[in-house]
Amino acid sequence: MKNLSVALNLVLLVAVGVLYFLHFKKPSATVPVVELKKGVALPPTAEAAQIAYVNTDTLAAKYEYFKNTLDNLQNRKKRLENEVGGRARSLQNEFVAYQQKRNTLSLEQVQLTEQNLSRKEAELRQYGEKVSNDLMREEQAKTEELFGKITDYLKKYAQGKPYKYVFGYTKGSSILYAQDSLDITKDVLTGLNDEYKAENATSKAPAK
Repeated sequence: MKNLSVALNLVLLVAVGVLYFLHFKKPSATVPVVELKKGVALPPTAEAAQIAYVNTDTLAAKYEYFKNTLDNLQNRKKRLENEVGGRARSLQNEFVAYQQKRNTLSLEQVQLTEQNLSRKEAELRQYGEKVSNDLMREEQAKTEELFGKITDYLKKYAQGKPYKYVFGYTKGSSILYAQDSLDITKDVLTGLNDEYKAENATSKAPAK
């Protein structure tokens, strides 16, 4: 009985840990820094004019694909948070009910009930771990997809333009100053959103 009580307390701690992860760990809000072309260090004169930058804070706030992806991940986390929390509360209630009537049960009933509770404890712990791992994998996949979309667009955007490097700029980054003339955020943001709208329109178009 003592071991079962300890085990059930542990599973509730696991459930709380899962809830903490789901509630407080937000999908990465950092738009990847993109470098169009790798090469030698830039000379301080002519090559420097071939640099541009994108404000990644602006992309994170206004790129519709990123905003929708973030919302979807948050909604999924909230649903899982409620589900895991419900399972943990249900198991806790079963354990409390068992404690209240244990003295009225036969030895066989006590053994069966404790085995059942222990099995549910193990299943909840396994499910909590699976949920956490699935969410981390999904977030990683979405981050890679976001990186791919921005990289692919910038490669097309740079064609016919002098840019050899496009850096991501954000407040607090190692780039302390950048001239406004090098800022291509508006153009890039417009292009990315136009592509996203076109992709959505194509996916929603009725099949002929």
